[in-house]
Amino acid sequence: MHYLEKENRIKDKLEPEFWFNHNGNRIESYEVRNAIDSNIAKLCKADAKFFLVNISPSQKELKYLEESYGNKEMKKQLKKYAEKVMDEYARNFKREGISSAKDLMWFGKIENYRYYSHKDKEVSNGERKRGERKEGNQMHIQIIVSRKDASNRIKLSPMNNSRGKNQTHSKKLGQFNRVAFKQSGETIFDKLFGFDRSLKETFAHANVQKNGSLAQKEQLDILEFGASQNNRSQAFINQLARELSIGAFTSTSEMLEVLGKTVSGFIDLMMDPVYVPNNETSPVEEAEKRRRRKKNQIEQSRGHGV
Repeated sequence: MHYLEKENRIKDKLEPEFWFNHNGNRIESYEVRNAIDSNIAKLCKADAKFFLVNISPSQKELKYLEESYGNKEMKKQLKKYAEKVMDEYARNFKREGISSAKDLMWFGKIENYRYYSHKDKEVSNGERKRGERKEGNQMHIQIIVSRKDASNRIKLSPMNNSRGKNQTHSKKLGQFNRVAFKQSGETIFDKLFGFDRSLKETFAHANVQKNGSLAQKEQLDILEFGASQNNRSQAFINQLARELSIGAFTSTSEMLEVLGKTVSGFIDLMMDPVYVPNNETSPVEEAEKRRRRKKNQIEQSRGHGV
């Protein structure tokens, strides 16, 4: 708590940044500390009592929010965004009775600055000193969330990614998909604020480039080529990137086969305004439906010929 209150100790700071959650926006640090310290029923001595979640919008995202809302209002919007992120944090556990931020004990706090550390290349190169403030808008949100749920009965750990064959055991312990959680933060941001994200700015793109198989990288190359031809179907392309990043296609040919298109036809498809961002239906599912309709039409025409 002392560390997370560091900006409130800055001498020239006029207004303190209070803590917030789904219940309020002016929560004092001692209230946060007491709540977290009291929510530890049946935790072992070695168990983590809480976890930290860092929500760090990019410089481009922050600029977009500032231009859209102004500095003061964008803070309010970021707090709303943080609550939605914690809704996803709760749902990610797939535990009965844990379905939203209201089922968690969590507190968030906006921070306005970041500082250079020994890990930054600028410090290693001698360009900056450790502890110096970083340039530009560095606004981000630090969230402290209790290991126990709001009722102090259920243990919840984002470090548990149990996906064993014993589904009953995994369900009892809860399983947390950290990749899916990171992706949800991006998806929520884009939908909530109407942010037009390019393919290369997506988490799916970065994840495939870093951790993806050769087949996934080939599929991503096809999407990148399509994105370079036309930007009107960006949401469609980004959704496809999310699909392939979780292994929806075993090969590029399978991806194109599901879409029922050749490479050139696939580019034409992406140019068509067929995907509505707010539609919950996956574009892969839509493409598969179109393929089936086309197949049925061909079979019907053959039937009429006989």
